[in-house]
Amino acid sequence: MNDTPHRVLIVDDQPDFARGLVRLLAPKLPGATLGHALSGEAALEELAARPCAVLVTDLRMPGLSGLELLTRALSAQPRLGVVMLTAHGDIDTAVAALKAGAYDFLTKPVDSEHLARVVAKGLEREALLRENDRLRAVVAACGADQGLLGQSPAMAQVTEAIAAVAGSDYTVLIRGESGTGKELAARAIHSLSRRSGGPFLSVNCPAIPDQLLESELFGHVRGAFTGAERDRRGLFLSANGGVIVLDEIGDIPMSVQTKLLRVLQEREVRPVGSSKSSPIDVRILAATNQDLEAKIAAKSFREDLYYRLNVLTVRLPPLRERREDIPLLATAFLARACRETGIGEKEFSAEALAALAGRDWPGNVRELFNFVRRLTVFCRGDVIGPKAVATADPDQSDPAGEDDEALGTPYLEAKARVVDAFTRRYVERLLAQTRGNVSEAARVSGLERVSLQKILRRLGIAAEGYR
Repeated sequence: MNDTPHRVLIVDDQPDFARGLVRLLAPKLPGATLGHALSGEAALEELAARPCAVLVTDLRMPGLSGLELLTRALSAQPRLGVVMLTAHGDIDTAVAALKAGAYDFLTKPVDSEHLARVVAKGLEREALLRENDRLRAVVAACGADQGLLGQSPAMAQVTEAIAAVAGSDYTVLIRGESGTGKELAARAIHSLSRRSGGPFLSVNCPAIPDQLLESELFGHVRGAFTGAERDRRGLFLSANGGVIVLDEIGDIPMSVQTKLLRVLQEREVRPVGSSKSSPIDVRILAATNQDLEAKIAAKSFREDLYYRLNVLTVRLPPLRERREDIPLLATAFLARACRETGIGEKEFSAEALAALAGRDWPGNVRELFNFVRRLTVFCRGDVIGPKAVATADPDQSDPAGEDDEALGTPYLEAKARVVDAFTRRYVERLLAQTRGNVSEAARVSGLERVSLQKILRRLGIAAEGYR
């Protein structure tokens, strides 16, 4: 079967009229293939042999009527765009045809310019549906919850690298900007490795105060320090037989770097306050969004630890280096957000996907996902268009609020709206950068923690969604 997605089929029992429409429409629809059939039965045979995007059919024909053709054609090809041609006295029947699934109807005598516009829109609709089908198929094949979706050359390299490093037990350094999916890459490495049946523990190093990080990683014995009322195994011993991920390794203090180097060299840990060491069988995956080479030059990161960690490297590209993956990611995230919220299925228009692909995403995949979540909740209707994308993004809207609605708004109200938009944008990027760590976000922003929490509550932003 030869699938011709830009094919248009004209159906009418009057040969001169059918051929005339083909001649009139052909120059107005460049790139489309036009054909004609002289009966409903012949049209069904033609559709079975060569599926098309748009069917233009007369309503009243001998034998199989246009309404019957509509029903049987849509049953065989559900996304077919059917345009019904009717006489003035058949309006009620035409309305019934729309309810049965017709895309549009026109009355005779037909204006060729108007018909060409309707058919062109039908072709665009079919192309959008076909693209959505393709995206959904890829999402289904890869798994809708995977943030490592992508068909770009950059992501193909990532996939190959993950598959390669998963086969060994060497230490891996996973590098990439905030929000690129470093922990997802670590999970993928673990799931493909011989340790997939063992523990997978991840620690966000900056989220743990320096004085507690050593105890968290290596454990402690009772009485080792004030508050140590019982022994604690620590994450390295808890991860025995599996994998431990040291996220944002570039932020650990020098004192812990020294002890971590010993763990890597000796493959054993000594809990805080203990005189005995315990052997470990743990694969270490380290992740960072920082320039470790620059930190080495600044004497804030040990060079010998760097070489111990950087045995194998996997680099996660930022979204700006794989913009062609954004429509696929957005489609997957939209499906997931609809499931999470219990909202019916939605889809992006082609223009909306283009707008998302053309936008900068400093927070990368994490920022894109949160943006799609926001669109899912606030956008009405089943199709999310480019206007919704622009409205949901303060950076893409008029910074002064000088749209038609704002011009009729009191100054203080309009100002408050712009300030809120800026605050929301700033806080969301801040949380994306700090992975939902409110204390760290307060430190970076210079705000009191209590003040930042008040802002989050006022704007209805949940820090948990960024972790």
